[in-house]
Amino acid sequence: MTTGVRLIRHDQLAQTVDYAYAATVDAPVRSIWVAGACPLDLDGNTVAVGDFAGQAHQVMRNLVTALEGAGASLTDVVKTTVYVASTRQADLVTAWKVYKEAMGEHDVPSTLLGVTVLGYDDQLVEVEAVAVIAEGRQEAPGRG
Repeated sequence: MTTGVRLIRHDQLAQTVDYAYAATVDAPVRSIWVAGACPLDLDGNTVAVGDFAGQAHQVMRNLVTALEGAGASLTDVVKTTVYVASTRQADLVTAWKVYKEAMGEHDVPSTLLGVTVLGYDDQLVEVEAVAVIAEGRQEAPGRG
């Protein structure tokens, strides 16, 4: 059973971007809003201090885990926001490359932002997501 997520591109917008401009969902669905996934280990410690790519990898692992807890996966995501605590575009690109690798061909609409500071000590990267799953699809066991 699929969610009916359809990624939208438009020939009157730049074709050089590596994300869809919009997404639609054509099936009855259950919506999932995922809090910003952070680069924390199981003990709540920030991993890969000072390393944008290392933190982005942990963020994406944590995002996958959060989605699985709601019975979803990355391919059910319809929108993301990627936050990077830096004013350097190169740092944003470093985090974005890890994000894109994890998302694969599922290039959903996303916003990439450079921000001043994030919530945890030494945190450099955070990704929040909205996902949908088809009604009636079984939820994965998670903490409720």
